[in-house]
Amino acid sequence: MIIEILYPELCNLYGDLANAEYLARSSGAEVVRTSLHDAPRFLTEDVALVTMGGTTERGQTIVRDAFAPYLEGLVRRTDAGGVTLITGNALEIFGEYIENEDGSREAMLNLFPIHSDRHMMSRYNSLYLGKLGDMDIVGFKSQFGHSYGMNGDGLFRTVRGAGLDSSLAAEGLRRNNLMLTYLLGPLVVLNPPFAKYLLGLMGVAEPTLAFEEAAMDVYTHRLEQFSQPERGFLY
Repeated sequence: MIIEILYPELCNLYGDLANAEYLARSSGAEVVRTSLHDAPRFLTEDVALVTMGGTTERGQTIVRDAFAPYLEGLVRRTDAGGVTLITGNALEIFGEYIENEDGSREAMLNLFPIHSDRHMMSRYNSLYLGKLGDMDIVGFKSQFGHSYGMNGDGLFRTVRGAGLDSSLAAEGLRRNNLMLTYLLGPLVVLNPPFAKYLLGLMGVAEPTLAFEEAAMDVYTHRLEQFSQPERGFLY
């Protein structure tokens, strides 16, 4: 079993690489790292999970250019049920464009019919509490804008915090098992039920997690904190 991390030399801002490492620890999978100058392994090999984390604003353009030749391969993988997790502002790379404060636009990969804004002097920092079906999801956001134009259900349903934009309950994007979310950092480590969900999609029967008892204790405590009505969410 292979887990592929795309472009770890750029897409590594908030500890997102730990998502792949934790799932590998929990499944015995091999982790492979694909650099900007290499073709993704998922094009020619059986890869159980592909991941990509957040990057800088300049990094978004570099990643767009590096990945553009392989977008059709990702679509084929997705239509065949392949599992992919995109976190942080890497989500914006798969929309139509990013609009800067001066009104200029940077074309992106146009896989989803959304567009994103960018306000470099107005970072949005927040805790997040949401749902995936009956599963509770906790996480963190730190971004320079939101994304607009989505008309579907997204990946998560927001309980507290912002969705894909500040007016939506739907957070993230989903197409089959291609999942994109603004939530950043070690999202999978923070959410053991979500980790097991991903392992199940990857084909792991009756998945168990590394350090599962400790992970569940921390998750339960954080969920309790995030559910408190008096808990501030913006920071």
